[in-house]
Amino acid sequence: MGEPLEYEVVTTGLHFPEGPIAMPDGSVVLVEIERGRLSRVRTDGTVEVVAETGGGPNGAAVGPDGAFWVCNNGGFFTWHQVSEDLLLPGETPDTWQGGSLQRVRADGGAVEEIVTECGGKRLRAPNDLVFDSDGGLWFTDHGVTADRSHDQAGVLYRSPTGEVLPVVYGVESTNGIGLSPEGDRLYVAETHTGRVWAWSVVGAGQVATDPASDAPHGGTLLYDAPEGHLFDSLAVDGDGWVCVATLGQGGITCLSPDGAVAEHLPLPDPIVTNICFGGDDGRTAFITSSGRGELLATRWSRPGLRLAF
Repeated sequence: MGEPLEYEVVTTGLHFPEGPIAMPDGSVVLVEIERGRLSRVRTDGTVEVVAETGGGPNGAAVGPDGAFWVCNNGGFFTWHQVSEDLLLPGETPDTWQGGSLQRVRADGGAVEEIVTECGGKRLRAPNDLVFDSDGGLWFTDHGVTADRSHDQAGVLYRSPTGEVLPVVYGVESTNGIGLSPEGDRLYVAETHTGRVWAWSVVGAGQVATDPASDAPHGGTLLYDAPEGHLFDSLAVDGDGWVCVATLGQGGITCLSPDGAVAEHLPLPDPIVTNICFGGDDGRTAFITSSGRGELLATRWSRPGLRLAF
């Protein structure tokens, strides 16, 4: 356990923020899942609406076309204000029908639904995404557990030409996803198990299985968190450390590239959902404190990783 993170609050009053993107002008674009909205937080803390996405926008990234790409879970949470300063997601509502991958124009907020299925099967609850340097999009489908049924979660890939491929199945509650600085390793966090898995990237939308792995998906187990630590989204920093937003024991869990070293940096909100890097030197970490509806900023001990787009 590391020392609690020192931070400043950039803004408050957000409705379960996630998917932060540090923009060149110093603002942060993020989703508000409970509002079904893509928003921009200015450096002075003011918040502007970028687009009304509907559903449950969960993760966001800038694509090679300059647009914002959003993993939308379709609104599979109901919401519970359990105290004045804590909003929590709950069960899946009867109105939920599945999710999608959306594209939001940066110059006007027009929302387009790009992907709704893979191999003829409806996407369930797309969660997080990362672009590679070729413009290919890796993303997770968290799956949905309801009424004693359990969807199979997975990792998918959308090629620059628009083909959607299944990459990995047999994982559970897939959430955060990221690529190593060289783009040769894929990292995926599982929410309910508190595990982070890794695969070698061997081609566009292709990963190699680890012959020593006992897992059905053939991934290498990078880290298995202690009981009570659940994982949400993640970012990889410039030194290749995997920085995973942590639920339950709120904070950021930092893993060395080989998983040999792990450090949990606590925050007061038990529902910390994501992290990204920005600032002039890349050492400002922006963190979504979702239960409290806050965007936080802190000075990071290592350089951030510049994303592909």
